[in-house]
Amino acid sequence: MTERGGRRAVITGMGVVAPGGLDVPEFWSCLTAGRTATRTISLFDASLFRCQVAAECDFDPESRGLTPQEIRRMDRAVQLAVVATREALADSGLVTGELAPHRTAVAIGNAVGSTMLMESEYTVISDGGRRWLCDEEYGVRHLYGAVVPSTAAAEVAWLSGAEGPAAVVSTGCTSGLDAVGYAAQLIEEGAADVVIGGATDAPISPITVACFDALKATSTRNKEPERACRPFDLERDGLVLGEGAAVFVLEERGRAARRDAHVYCEVAGYANRANAFHMTGLKPDGRELAEAITQALRSAGIAPEQVDYVNAHGSGTRQNDRHETAAFKRSLGDHARRVPVSSIKSMIGHSLGAIGAIEVAASALAIEHGVVPPTANLTARDPECDLDYVPNHAREHRTDVVLSVGSGFGGFQTAVVLTSPRRLR
Repeated sequence: MTERGGRRAVITGMGVVAPGGLDVPEFWSCLTAGRTATRTISLFDASLFRCQVAAECDFDPESRGLTPQEIRRMDRAVQLAVVATREALADSGLVTGELAPHRTAVAIGNAVGSTMLMESEYTVISDGGRRWLCDEEYGVRHLYGAVVPSTAAAEVAWLSGAEGPAAVVSTGCTSGLDAVGYAAQLIEEGAADVVIGGATDAPISPITVACFDALKATSTRNKEPERACRPFDLERDGLVLGEGAAVFVLEERGRAARRDAHVYCEVAGYANRANAFHMTGLKPDGRELAEAITQALRSAGIAPEQVDYVNAHGSGTRQNDRHETAAFKRSLGDHARRVPVSSIKSMIGHSLGAIGAIEVAASALAIEHGVVPPTANLTARDPECDLDYVPNHAREHRTDVVLSVGSGFGGFQTAVVLTSPRRLR
């Protein structure tokens, strides 16, 4: 990120498709009510799986304006991204035909690609897995375009008329945060004036659930799906998968001011690190995440004691909760015990590559409304997690500076700092 005072990136439009909320108002209502959207999996028969719960979107592509042709050629993850992009563009007030194409860019985060379509089509062309040599003649015509990760960025670019830089950012569970950070960097370095940035994932399929079963990373609280995800709680037993998308219109600050656009927040700081340690493991001292936080705050020109709210990764696993708590103490010092912290995964699950962008949306809305969303299902405090995790009920709180963090398989650690437009005046 550049030093303060140069080109700066602000969010002027937002679109969200998430469990419990298929647009921004519904999403925010779900969070502030502390309502959990985790339930027994309905997208396939999960009765033989170790984990049988997930956070699903009640998403019907036809009712959300997608044509039969779009539905046929797009995986569910791409459909979610397109619908979220349409909402973000409408919210921003931009007219796509009036954008300068070569000054408009796209940055979409995604972790597992078109998992649902890839799995369903493999089942068909392999005759239910009975044939090692698959017959591609049985696959849908758009199979290649549907399964390559770049399709998400391509569809968003076509929709918005963007002819500038376009990329898919795939860094596991930090993809959404990294895509937003990259989008802001494109504006700051002068490569674009407008960026359609965000992330999408739709991983609730047998292959993904089986993989997480094998890792024993997911909750087995199958008889109480609404209480399954319990970040920072002593009785937690794993994460809960989710799905969804969040897409933003990011603009150069001066451009947004000239058209008198509504500004949700500035993407003021961004940094990422790798722990070079383990594919799925985290060091308990939280050093790499703490370094990402420190660098993001430094690039934003924000002191640790100025952070008003921390939107945590909060996956609901003991190792993550312990790692994050240590990272906050290391990076924020004594202020870590005073600042409210919460995890929205407790309500909408962990949508892998999408969740970071969805958490950016929650953070921007916390700034907009002066409300901190809660950590649901937090009833038995883990003594190792001794910070203010805002249990069960939303809290009115002035939030001019929000820190949002994430950890991803492969050892990725990311921090994004969002600041109120009040600080721009």
